Amino acid sequence: MEPTPDPGILHTLIVLAKTLGTLMMQLAGLGLHWLLWILWAAWWLGGVNAKKMRYVLASGGWAPAVLLIVVVAIVWSRIDPSPCPSCGLPTFWWQLGYVSLLAGSALFFGWLQCVFHWTPHDINLDPPTHSHGPGHGHGHGHEQH
Repeated sequence: MEPTPDPGILHTLIVLAKTLGTLMMQLAGLGLHWLLWILWAAWWLGGVNAKKMRYVLASGGWAPAVLLIVVVAIVWSRIDPSPCPSCGLPTFWWQLGYVSLLAGSALFFGWLQCVFHWTPHDINLDPPTHSHGPGHGHGHGHEQH
């Protein structure tokens, strides 16, 4: 029996490139499928200061947050009044569970942020204050002589 000839490095590189292309397409499809969850996690991990959020929630901010969760679930249950397609829960309860899952994941990402010390930088949105002392130089008649 005659041994099969070696296909060569060029053939191997072509097969590798095709395989890597297929892998990239599959990863892009998976990323698009989970894009909203990825953005949700990125926002809560990098855009929200969990230490400040924890202080606000502890000082009474939890009550409006819980009210918002319930109101969103009520509105969603009126917009889409159908039982859960995968678990069969009645209409308001599965929406409440889903919205609660989102809120819980936000708290989980805040906890992760604190554990790994990923606190985002503070961004000051207040305009800079200008000194308005004598001689501030825009000449509207109240300079001291």
